Amino acid sequence: MSLPVAAGGARLLPVTPALGAACAVLLAVAALVAGRGGLGHGRAVLRAGLRAAAQLALVALVIAWVVRSLWASALFVLLMFAVAVRTAGRRIGEGGRARGEGRGSTGRWEWAWAAVPIAAGVLPVLLLLAATGLLPAKGITVIPVAGILIGGALTATSLAGRRALDELRVRHGEVEAALALGFEDRDARLEVCRTAAATSLVPALDQTRTVGLVTLPGAFVGMLLGGATPVQAGAVQLFVLVALLAVEAVAVTAVLELVGRGLVGAAPGAR
Repeated sequence: MSLPVAAGGARLLPVTPALGAACAVLLAVAALVAGRGGLGHGRAVLRAGLRAAAQLALVALVIAWVVRSLWASALFVLLMFAVAVRTAGRRIGEGGRARGEGRGSTGRWEWAWAAVPIAAGVLPVLLLLAATGLLPAKGITVIPVAGILIGGALTATSLAGRRALDELRVRHGEVEAALALGFEDRDARLEVCRTAAATSLVPALDQTRTVGLVTLPGAFVGMLLGGATPVQAGAVQLFVLVALLAVEAVAVTAVLELVGRGLVGAAPGAR
């Protein structure tokens, strides 16, 4: 008989007042170190932790309802996508404001361009899974898989956008020099920022390279706790890691194209 997920989860981390107290202490320590340690993110860490607690409590209740309907699950996935787009777009836009370009130098809705890399990475993978029958048309499977892929695309989009724009700001003179040598605007910017943006794939690469040796990702552990065999858990985790690599590689490439064309961040050298 398969081991119920709830039972496995209880064995791993029992949901008791002690768990809540431990989370509160760890959050306080993280906020204190981030604030007093010169990192300047003490309040941000505290807000993030409190927000995560509230969101997880709400999402747990919502998911328990939406998984009963495929349409409701699809709407929930669209909500996750919209939040990811907004978050990534704001992160990229913060890079532009840090350069003194004001709020949204190319328009109030500039952040919406973040939908392109996230959708370009996630949508083909979901369609492939649906077409091959590997992803059953059930909310209980669609929501977590889509969430993992959207989360990966969000991280890659945010990091690639910020790093590309920061690199263009620091090496603005090189962009101007390339333009003077006859490079097209897009080619000049990409020549300067491509390498920096590509480092956004490093976290996903490191996670894939060290899986099973340094880390045991959530999908693997969750399946084991749910009663799956180690082979089944390993196969699913391998698929998740490979899919994330594909999603994030596409997202980073799309972000570079947007930055190169000056569609986000008003990249230096635009004319």
